[in-house]
Amino acid sequence: MKPIKVGLLGLGTVGTGVVRIVEGHREDLERQIGSPVQIERILVQDTSKRRSVGVARDKLTDNPWEIIEDPEIDIIVEVMGGVKDTREYMLAALERGKHIVTANKDLMALHGPEILARAGAGGCDVLYEASVAGGIPIIRTLAEGFSSDRITKIMGIVNGTTNYILTKMSQEGAPYSEALREAQQLGYAEADPTSDVEGLDAARKMTILATLGFKANVDLRDVEVKGITGVTKEDIAYGKQLGYQVKLLGIAERQDDYISVSVQPTMVKESHPLASVNGVFNAVYVYGEAVGETMFYGPGAGELPTATSVVADLVAVAKNLKLGVNGRTAVLPYKEKKLKGDEQISCKNFLLLHVEDKAGVLAKITQVFAEHEVSLESVLQHPNPNNPKAEIIIITHDANQASMKKVLSSFRSLDVIHEIKSVYRVEG
Repeated sequence: MKPIKVGLLGLGTVGTGVVRIVEGHREDLERQIGSPVQIERILVQDTSKRRSVGVARDKLTDNPWEIIEDPEIDIIVEVMGGVKDTREYMLAALERGKHIVTANKDLMALHGPEILARAGAGGCDVLYEASVAGGIPIIRTLAEGFSSDRITKIMGIVNGTTNYILTKMSQEGAPYSEALREAQQLGYAEADPTSDVEGLDAARKMTILATLGFKANVDLRDVEVKGITGVTKEDIAYGKQLGYQVKLLGIAERQDDYISVSVQPTMVKESHPLASVNGVFNAVYVYGEAVGETMFYGPGAGELPTATSVVADLVAVAKNLKLGVNGRTAVLPYKEKKLKGDEQISCKNFLLLHVEDKAGVLAKITQVFAEHEVSLESVLQHPNPNNPKAEIIIITHDANQASMKKVLSSFRSLDVIHEIKSVYRVEG
């Protein structure tokens, strides 16, 4: 049986996991595919560096073109990261008829439609399961498992770093800075955590999920993004008192063919399954018109969980290669993208206000809500010995974003409100 030959771009954490699985599961993979899988060449930065996995030195190269231009290589597995150079390599590989498996969320969020279109035109496969939620098979589920359904909402915890930080703050009462420092010490957060804590990593993943789920070409610029740097332990404590957990959620919704996509810290009702997803784990909640509500949970990163998704895609490409059906599985965006305006985006809201502690303040606040047709679900006042101002917590009923922006604008000019301390979306 002629072997399926693979070129591996990158031998970091995930690349090492791919080698371990391919070598360790050799017989299983051969039985599934009908041919042996052989890693022919591996791109690394330093060919002399000692590796934690056994790889023959003659398989290593620091020149990507030796892999891309090798006519013997059938499939390229890209786990090196980056965007500009990686896009060039992927497009060049597709021009040469090579199939691609990638874990690169940045590449697929920014250039996915272009790469998939090029692949389809050339009869090549591009699979990217590992680009979102590590070991959770959410890409294949959206593309295949929901192919007979119409997805109306995708909501998930898709960044393990921020989920670890918020879990630490919730369970131990740690301030944000301390929780972040521990995440960095444990290797969950980078030295520069901006991409994670500002919500950018999650936004890229939601771009991919929304594009796939709604069959429309969602751009990263379409995602409204707010990170967790402003979340305080007081916010989390007040949320817990009211039965909520704070989670950084990616939320993509469709109604009447209009869509919205956002990433933001959200008060999630403790009875909702996402509220109990803690630590570095990820979970994606999918609403379908036919199936109803489903949730997919698992490790969102790590060597072997992510490599498992990569190798699963490798097996799928290899099977297609044996059957001669490559280039037919990609789900390209084909629907017109219609973005919701502020008047169409509705949700409950949590507000924490610092106000003057005197009579008539609450009446002025409720009057503003009434003027902008926002009804209130609950209003609570909590004494805080550490704050000379009164603290008022308000949870609204569903209100559209346009009305809420008007409410907040009015509050900023209201002399009895000292500070709009916190505003969160509410789910569950």
